[in-house]
Amino acid sequence: MSDDTKWDGRDDAHTERSSAGDLPPREILELDHVYEALGHPRRRYLCYTLLEDANWSLIDLATKIAAWENDVPDHEVTDGQRERVYVSLYHAHVPKLVDEGVITFADESETITTAGNAEQVLTALAGMGATLDGAQETHARSEMNDGEQ
Repeated sequence: MSDDTKWDGRDDAHTERSSAGDLPPREILELDHVYEALGHPRRRYLCYTLLEDANWSLIDLATKIAAWENDVPDHEVTDGQRERVYVSLYHAHVPKLVDEGVITFADESETITTAGNAEQVLTALAGMGATLDGAQETHARSEMNDGEQ
């Protein structure tokens, strides 16, 4: 770094550099949180679907992910395949993305929508998509039940 101020992980150092204007404002999601949100293939897949549509039911997402993971069209996903993905989304991945402020989850309707930090995560995902798994992105952003998967 050209200046003598080094970031050491403490909030005071981060605040000092942010006020200097060389870091994004604090309300922008930290890079570590972006990586945490995108660190698992199911969370990346869920985020890819948000690039296409910002409102999903959990059962539709479970179906799409199960189809991807089992390399079958959406309409050929078995109840067991869908249930395994649904459970992991409900208990692990959706809460993680809610905690990171990427999505909101309405328990009563089991609907997922984008939240405040979604823009930063989705921008990072779009930028690195081809290097992660372009086929996953293509599948996630495709229409459900289109039979050509």
